[in-house]
Amino acid sequence: MATKSGIIGVVGLGYVGLPLALAYANGGLKTLGFDIDEAKSDAINAGESYIKHIPASSITEQLESGKLAATTDFARLSEVDAIILCVPTPLDEHFEPDLSYVVSTIEAILPNLRAGQTISLESTTYPGTTEEELVTRIEAAGFEVGKNIFVVYSPEREDPGNPEFAATNIPKVVGGHTEACLECGKALYGSVFEQVVPVSSTQVAELTKLLENIYRSVNIGLVNELKLVADRMGIDIWEVIQAASTKPFGFKAFYPGPGLGGHCIPIDPFYLTWKAREFGVHTRFIELAGEINRAMPAHVVRRCADALNQQKKSVNGSKVLLVGLAYKPNVDDDRESPSYELMDRLTEMGAEVSYHDPYVPVIRPTREHSHWAGARSIPWDQAPISRFDLVVISTWHDCLNISELVNWSNFIVDTRNATATVPATTRQAKVMKA
Repeated sequence: MATKSGIIGVVGLGYVGLPLALAYANGGLKTLGFDIDEAKSDAINAGESYIKHIPASSITEQLESGKLAATTDFARLSEVDAIILCVPTPLDEHFEPDLSYVVSTIEAILPNLRAGQTISLESTTYPGTTEEELVTRIEAAGFEVGKNIFVVYSPEREDPGNPEFAATNIPKVVGGHTEACLECGKALYGSVFEQVVPVSSTQVAELTKLLENIYRSVNIGLVNELKLVADRMGIDIWEVIQAASTKPFGFKAFYPGPGLGGHCIPIDPFYLTWKAREFGVHTRFIELAGEINRAMPAHVVRRCADALNQQKKSVNGSKVLLVGLAYKPNVDDDRESPSYELMDRLTEMGAEVSYHDPYVPVIRPTREHSHWAGARSIPWDQAPISRFDLVVISTWHDCLNISELVNWSNFIVDTRNATATVPATTRQAKVMKA
C-alpha cells in the first residue's frame, strides 16, 4: 500500500500516464514510469515532453528533485509499492473490445509482482475486466488478492488541454476487489488526489467511466442530429444552443461537430454494448448515438461538395485544406480524430488534401491511418492557404486567427462555428456551416 514514503509505478506514459506520474512526483512520492516505447522513457529522463500541453519544465523539475524517472525495464516493478496501469483499450474492426494491451501488460508485470503491492487498472473497459483479466491471472500466479496483494479499478478522468482541471483536482473514483483492496486504493489515490470517491466494487467503478462517456456520446449524437434538422429548416443550430444555454437548470450545452474523436467517446460506449449482449440486452440508444456520430464525416463531405459546386467546381481535382487535425482544441492528441476520415473520404473522391495544425506539425504513425504518416502541416500564411479551393475547419485552436483565415481563403466549410465572429456579409459570401 502506498504511503508518502512509498514508490509509485505508472505503466503506460501517454496522455493519461504521464500526467499521473507527474502528479505523484509533484505530490512528493518517488515515481517510476514504465513504457515499452524507449523513445518515451528516454525523453522523460532527458527532461523533454512529447505531449504539447505538458511543459518540459514540469518534467525537469521532478527529475531534478529525484522524484521522477522512466524505464523500459519491467523487472524494476518489484521496486514499487503500487502499480498503476494506463494502457490503451481500443476497438477492433468489428467494434468489439481489444484488450490485447491490457492482457499483454498484465502478463509482463506478473513475473515482477511481490507481496504487499497494490495494482490499479485505469484503462477504460467493460464491467468485469478487473476481475476477469487481472484478479484471475494474479491469483493463478500464487497470490491471494485482498490478503497479500491488492487490486483496484480507478477510471482515468483526464481532460487534456483543460486548464481548469489537473489530475489531482478531479475527484477520483475507486473500487476494490475486496474491502482491504478498497482501503489500499483509497490510500494510493488519497496521497495526491484532493477527493477520492470510493464505490462498492470494481464493476461499479468500471461502469461509472462508461456512463460518463456514454452520456457525452448520446448528447453529442442528439445535437448532431438536430444540426441536420436545423440545416434543412434554415436555422442556425449554434444560435439555438446558445439561447437554450441561458436556462439556468435542466440543460447542459453539447455542441455538434464533424464526428467524434479521442480515445474515449468514440470507443467506450461499445465496450458496454458488447458486454451487454452477454446478458441478453440490446443497447439500442447507445448504438443509435454511435451511428449518428459516425455518419457526421459523410455529412461534412457532402457539404464540401455543395460548397465547391457553388464555385462551379467538383471535388475531383480540387485542392482542399483541413484546419485542425487534433480531435479537440488546444491539444496535440489526434487519436480517432474525424479529420482523418474527412481526409480519406475527400481523397477517395479525387481531391488533393492537405492540413494545417500547429499542434500536429507532422503526422505520426497510427494504427488506423498509417498512410498519412509523415505528412506535414502547411504554413499559416496567405500564399499557401489562398491556393486552396476550399478550407474545412475541422478543429479550431485558440492560437489561430479566424480573420486571417477568412481573408486568405476562397471558401470555408465551418464544422465548429469558428466563424461566428466574422461579419455576416462575409460569412454569407465565403462560409458554409456543416
